[in-house]
Amino acid sequence: MSTPVPVEPLAQPLSRDEGPIGVLLSHGFTGSPVSMKPWANHLADLGFTVRVPRLPGHGTSWQDLNRVGWDDWYAEVDAALTQLRAQCDRVAICGLSMGGALGLRLAELRPSDVDALVIVNPAIAMRNWQLRFVPLVMRILPAMPGIGNDIKRPDVDESGYDRTPLRALNTQLKAWPMIRADLALVTCPLLMFRSTDDHVVDATSLGFIRAGVSSSVAEYITLHDSYHVATLDFDAQLIFDRSAAFITQHVGSPR
Repeated sequence: MSTPVPVEPLAQPLSRDEGPIGVLLSHGFTGSPVSMKPWANHLADLGFTVRVPRLPGHGTSWQDLNRVGWDDWYAEVDAALTQLRAQCDRVAICGLSMGGALGLRLAELRPSDVDALVIVNPAIAMRNWQLRFVPLVMRILPAMPGIGNDIKRPDVDESGYDRTPLRALNTQLKAWPMIRADLALVTCPLLMFRSTDDHVVDATSLGFIRAGVSSSVAEYITLHDSYHVATLDFDAQLIFDRSAAFITQHVGSPR
């Protein structure tokens, strides 16, 4: 039996019980709960009950991440949503990058349990032609250079990996087509933030989401002063304020 890989102290999950409205926040691929904690704490200070799970394989080592995949990450947020639904009257989902993809999947498969969805620079498609070779390259190389810390604001660290584990990445790429195919199942109010300068995820996902979802309320906000990890960047306060107002309007008051 292999020894469990210790979790970095900063990457520990966050849980705060406040009011009757719950918010589940999910970080992105190779990132950690660090990227979501300021947002979660802002919402909790307003009175929302929040959960920031640590997705399996994150906050430990990139080699550990190569041992898990999409099904494990989805199972983690699915379990967190079930726990919040048992405790709270209504629940909103917030996600960054792959966390946005996980949020979309929850909204697709559990529409009665997701009362609103807020996503930041979500990833469900990319034009990068190199991605098509991941299934081949992963047989030779375990990882490629990292994609983390794409942050315009100086001296900010999302506490992610400096390598991109290819076997784990491949499971995410395989999940994208099914998410895109089921976008019409998303009916809850949707708020999406998109950075104009994102060096990790291009604008392809935005087009699919805008054309695919069935949400009668769908708002899109452009971020002009942030890179990919916008939840830690110059536009973070805008994200915090607008998302809190959106959730209050469409899900319920935090207190």
